[in-house]
Amino acid sequence: MSDENDTDADEDDLAEGLEKKKTSGKKIIIIVVAAVVLLAVAGGAFFMSGGDKKSATDIKEAGQEAGAATEKKGEPLFLELAPMLVNLDTAGGKPKYLKLVVVLEVDKPTAVDELKKKMPLIIDQFQTYLRELRVQDLNGSAGMFRLKEELLIKVNDAVYPTRVDDVLFKEMLVNG
Repeated sequence: MSDENDTDADEDDLAEGLEKKKTSGKKIIIIVVAAVVLLAVAGGAFFMSGGDKKSATDIKEAGQEAGAATEKKGEPLFLELAPMLVNLDTAGGKPKYLKLVVVLEVDKPTAVDELKKKMPLIIDQFQTYLRELRVQDLNGSAGMFRLKEELLIKVNDAVYPTRVDDVLFKEMLVNG
């Protein structure tokens, strides 16, 4: 019987040893995770408290510079393009036409001058794109929004590094 008691005792010792290993592994992981979180919080607090030791005057001057840049931007300026009349893609059916009057919005007077110089590029980009459209592409507000976004991309590609902020539709007419 002594052999059975020894076997039971060995099994109990083995079970306790395994439980201790599981528990100690969990404890180590918890301690490591807690340490990482603590370091992250401490690092965040350091940077939030001004870890680079900027003075109040440096921060004030940076704010004034940002305010001055905003003031220079000023009111938006608009440049109206000549009315465009293009035939739409009808796949051989009855011809359909789109009449479009577009206004470009910029924020600097120098941008207006640059746009005027590059007007042939802008018109070419618009005409080439518009001729590929179908009447279905222009249906609804979603169609107009897609057209507006695509024209904005085209104009900004044509006039880079000048930046156009928005494309506005003054008139849009599809004959049908």
